[in-house]
Amino acid sequence: MHFCVVLWRALHASAIFPLQCDSRVRVRGEFLDLSGARLYYYAAGTRGAGVPAVFIHGFPTSSHLWNEIIPLIPPGHRLVVLDLLGYGRSDRPGTHRVDAQAHAERVIQVLDELRITRACIVGHGVGGGVAQLIATQFASRVTHLALISSVGLDHWPSVSSGVARALAPVTRFLPPALLTRVLRADVVRGYGDPERANRSIDLYLRPFDGPDGRNAAAAHIKGLPGIDTSALASRLRVIAAPTAIVCGQHDRAIPPSVGRRLHEQIPGSTLDVIPGARHFTPEESPQQVAEAIERLLGRAPAG
Repeated sequence: MHFCVVLWRALHASAIFPLQCDSRVRVRGEFLDLSGARLYYYAAGTRGAGVPAVFIHGFPTSSHLWNEIIPLIPPGHRLVVLDLLGYGRSDRPGTHRVDAQAHAERVIQVLDELRITRACIVGHGVGGGVAQLIATQFASRVTHLALISSVGLDHWPSVSSGVARALAPVTRFLPPALLTRVLRADVVRGYGDPERANRSIDLYLRPFDGPDGRNAAAAHIKGLPGIDTSALASRLRVIAAPTAIVCGQHDRAIPPSVGRRLHEQIPGSTLDVIPGARHFTPEESPQQVAEAIERLLGRAPAG
């Protein structure tokens, strides 16, 4: 394995910034205050002729999801990797909305704060739904669109949806440890490698520890289905940005049939089904996902 990739993983996991390895891996992490809520992001890559790319995770993950992908993106692109509000290092939601629409609007605020006029938007799971909202509502800000194991059409939300929806009415009254056990048991099914699953899930569920964390998880669960999927589906055909759709062959959270239907709806999109893969393709199939994103970035941007 390339030494720089190993060093990237170790230093990013321990939150040591800045990191400068070679031209492929430069990291700067910081917080942005958006209307009283702090969002964490890290910037990587190098500025050049290539368009910037923004990476959006889903529920209940964080920016850690993209750790294997970022070192594989070709040089010349400014890369922005977010912790959505309530996840990772970002603030807990408090009174702020954490439905997909609110996340989409905050991503646009992040672009404004970072003075990024247009970017490739990459989303996984529910983050793919956020990406679709951005591509349909803020089309002028999107050069390319990558939907990785993404929710779509009538298949919302992603991992933990069935169990989480059933628990939604009583989530705030559950012991925090019980809630995290339920989430862990459901999320682990999205991995083929149990050891990797346990390492990542420990990080993902950390913000949901304790009573405040349980309340944050309850807010996320309540906001997961908060979108008119039929209205969004009707707008997919107007997406002009070159689009790549990637899904896992054995994804039980979001079956590949959803990716095929998105491919049929979005004009000019490409579809990659990764053999043997489950839901968390950025972690378990990073080379294939990165190659799909690289091919996408090689296409002429929208507009």
